[in-house]
Amino acid sequence: MELSIVIVNYNVQYFLENCLNSVFKATQNIDCEVIVVDNNSVDGSQKMLRNKFPQVQLIANRDNVGFSKANNQAIRIAKGENILLLNPDTVVEENTFEVCLDFFKKHPDAGGLGVKMLDGKGRFLPESKRGLPTPSVAFYKIFGLAQLFPKSKRFGKYHLGHLSKEENHSIEILSGAFMMIRKKVLDEIGLLDESFFMYGEDIDLSYRILQASYKNYYLADTSIIHYKGESTKKSSINYVFVFYRAMAIFAKKHFSSTNAKTFSFLIHIAIYLRAAMAVLSRTAKRVLLPFLDAAIIMTGAYGFMEYYEKTVINNSNYFTEAADLYGIPILVATFILFFFLNGAYRIPTKIKSIFNGAFSGAFAVLIIYSMLSEAHRFSRAIVLFSVLWTLILIPAYRALLHFLKVRPFQDSGKHHLAIVGKKDELIRINRLIKDTLMEPSTICYVNADNEEDGFDYHGKFYQLKDIIDIYGVNEIIFCSKNLSSSKIISQMAALKNPKLDFKIAPPESLYIIGSNSNQKSGEYYIMGTDVLLKPANQRNKRLLDFILSLFFLLFSPIFVWFSLNPSNFFSNLFNILIGKISFVGLAPLKENNDKNSNLKKGILTPLDAIDNMLINEAKKERLNFKYVKDYNVFKDVGLIFKKVSQLGRMI
Repeated sequence: MELSIVIVNYNVQYFLENCLNSVFKATQNIDCEVIVVDNNSVDGSQKMLRNKFPQVQLIANRDNVGFSKANNQAIRIAKGENILLLNPDTVVEENTFEVCLDFFKKHPDAGGLGVKMLDGKGRFLPESKRGLPTPSVAFYKIFGLAQLFPKSKRFGKYHLGHLSKEENHSIEILSGAFMMIRKKVLDEIGLLDESFFMYGEDIDLSYRILQASYKNYYLADTSIIHYKGESTKKSSINYVFVFYRAMAIFAKKHFSSTNAKTFSFLIHIAIYLRAAMAVLSRTAKRVLLPFLDAAIIMTGAYGFMEYYEKTVINNSNYFTEAADLYGIPILVATFILFFFLNGAYRIPTKIKSIFNGAFSGAFAVLIIYSMLSEAHRFSRAIVLFSVLWTLILIPAYRALLHFLKVRPFQDSGKHHLAIVGKKDELIRINRLIKDTLMEPSTICYVNADNEEDGFDYHGKFYQLKDIIDIYGVNEIIFCSKNLSSSKIISQMAALKNPKLDFKIAPPESLYIIGSNSNQKSGEYYIMGTDVLLKPANQRNKRLLDFILSLFFLLFSPIFVWFSLNPSNFFSNLFNILIGKISFVGLAPLKENNDKNSNLKKGILTPLDAIDNMLINEAKKERLNFKYVKDYNVFKDVGLIFKKVSQLGRMI
C-alpha cells in the first residue's frame, strides 16, 4: 500500500466531512487507506463518519488524548509505505497526493514533505515553510523583528521569508497540518513525542528527521486550503500557554543546557507578554467603548448642570444632591443598557445598532422621567440636553473611530453572492440560502464548466473576475460537486482579495464551509438553523428570561400555588436570573449532534408545545430544528404561560 492518511478529529464534523470529500477525490488512482482518530467528539462526527464514509477506519477514543497520542494510535496500525498526517480543517487538490508520492520516488533523500497552504481567503500561509526555532530565531520572532523584516534571511528565518513560496525548497520544519513522512523513517526515528499534547510535535518530528540525515521539503507544485486551528482558537490565552510551553519542551529536549536555559527564559518572557497583551486587548475591546460612552454622556450632563446653575440660574446649589449622586448616573446607566441591548458594543458594530441604542435609550429616559413624582424630577432641561447630547455626540465620535480605522463599523451586511456550479446544485443552494440569515441582495449564477444546459447563467467560469467587478460580488460559493478542488483552490489564489469571501458547498449537505477573516480561524453556517443564533434574538431571549424571572419572583405568592413542584420553582427562577438556565431550551437527545448544543438548558422544551410526549429521537430532532429555525420570542412567552405549572420542573 502506497499511502496511509491519518486525520485526528475533535468536534469539527463539518470541516472533517469537507476534508474527506476532497481526500477521496484525490485518492482514486492511489492504493491507500484513510484512518480517522476521533478524540471523543460530541458534535456527531462519529455518526457522520459511519453514515457517509464507511470505508474510513475509525478509532473512537473515549477521551481527548491529544494530537500526538491520537496520531500514534493510527500510525501503529497503518499499512502504507508513506504516512500523511492531515488536519481535518483542510481541502486538498485532486493531484496533491500523486505529486507528493512522485516527489518521494524521485528524491530518496526526502524523509518528510509539506505543501503550499492557503487560508480560507486564498492567502499564502507562511507556516508552510519554517526554520528551526533556535534561541536566536525565537528571539527575532518573539520581539517582532521577524515581522518587521519578513524577507530577511537572518530575522525572517522562522518562516523562511527569503525563500520563494512558488518554488520547491529544502526546509527544516514541516507543518503538522500536512506532513507526509516515509514509514521507514518513522520506524527509524520513532513516532510523535507524546509529551506534546498539542503544538510543537511537528517541530520535534521534523527535527528528528533531519537528525537522521534525511531532508524535509516544501513543495510549491500543489496547494491545499487550511482553515487554521478550528479546534483551538489561536487568539485565546490558553493557546499562548500551550504553544509556548510546547516550545520550551522542545528546547529542553534538543538544545544544549545553556541554549535550553536561554530559550526557556525567552519563552517565559513571551508567555507573560503575550498573555498580558491578550488580556489587555480583550478587556480594552469589551470595556473601552462602554466606558467612553458613559464618560461622554456624563461629561455633557454634569457640564450642562454646572453651566445651568452658574449662568442661567446663578445659584451653584440649585440642584439637589440626589440629582448629582443618583439622577445623572441612572440616566447614563439607562443609555449604556440600551446601547448594549441593541448590540452597540458588538465587534464589529453595525451603524444602525448605535442609532437604535441612542434613540431607544432616549425614549426610555424620557418615559422614566415622566413617570417620576415631582419630588424626584430634578430638571427637564438637564434630561433634554443629555438626550440631545447623546443622540449627537455618541454617533459622531463612533463615526470618527470608524474613519480613523480604530473601530470600523461592520459592513452593511449586504451580500452580493456568486454561486459557481451547475443547474441542479445552483437550484439546491439557492433554495437553502433562503433559509439562512444571509438575505443576499444579489445572487449571480456562474456556469462551472462553460457548457450550456438551459439554465439562465450570469456568465461562465472564465468570466468570474468580470462578474465580481460588474455585480460587486463580495462572496463566492463554490459547489464542490461540480468543481474540482484544484479549480477552487487555484481560483481562490488568483482572486485573493481582502473584501472577497470564499465558501465551499459540499454535495448533499446543509452547510457551507469558509473563512471570512483572519480573526476567525474557520467557520461554517448551517442552512436554516441559525435564526436563534442571531445576536439580536439571543439578546431578546436573555432579556425575556431576566424580565420574566423577576416577574414570577415578584408575584411568586400567586404563581407558586400553580407550580407542581413549589420547592424547585424558586431555584429555577434564580438560576434563570443569573443566566445559568433558560425558560425554554432544546429537547435533550441521546446523541448530541446539534451544533446548537451550547445553548442553555431550559425548563421547557419544544416538546411541551405538543400533547403527545411519546415521540422518537428523529421527531425530537425535527422539533429542535424547527424551534431554532423559526425562533420567535413571543412563542417563548406563549409556551411559558401555557406551561406555568411546569416551571418547578427538575432539569
